[in-house]
Amino acid sequence: MRGGAHLGNGNGNGNGNGNGNGGHGNGGHGNGGHGNGSSDETLVERVRAGEEHALIELHDRFAGRVFGVALRILRNPCDAEDIVQETFVQVWRNPGGYDAARGGLAAWLCVIARSRALDSLRRRRPESAPEREAGGPPRAMDDVLCVRQALDGLTLDQRTAIEMAYYEGLSQSEIAGRLGAPLGTVKGRIRAGMIRLRETLTP
Repeated sequence: MRGGAHLGNGNGNGNGNGNGNGGHGNGGHGNGGHGNGSSDETLVERVRAGEEHALIELHDRFAGRVFGVALRILRNPCDAEDIVQETFVQVWRNPGGYDAARGGLAAWLCVIARSRALDSLRRRRPESAPEREAGGPPRAMDDVLCVRQALDGLTLDQRTAIEMAYYEGLSQSEIAGRLGAPLGTVKGRIRAGMIRLRETLTP
């Protein structure tokens, strides 16, 4: 159904049902093929045809880059996960917004994410203004410190996989290749790490 896509709540469980394991960090490498998967254009055409599994593949491929854009603006992984979800829901509802002649698919997704993240930032600024007026540290600085402390609380394997996915923009397959670890192991580390981050950072 075109009404909405089911990408999960951010904890991730391997079928594109979240940001933890759905394939963050796949970065989007132009418009060509990705390993044995469909090309970017083919995926978009399948989404336009209402094929929900194509949206899941799209999420697996580009969620990492989208998350990175949102995180750099919002400085809060939970808020950034919400932007990832909103971005791919928008793609599902309006796939016709993509025009390959105007640029790559990854760039288009990042534009959507950036716009939504900035909207979110503008909405929350009035709430944080009194805190700044009182002489407290900027919220962005607080959030960065909280994220760093939360990452430090993960196991080394979990932290390494998450940082490679979200800060370097690597796909899970690329992470597995670089670490010499099975793909399933990498997915498990990212999923477990994201669950732990959410538990730590959610008030």
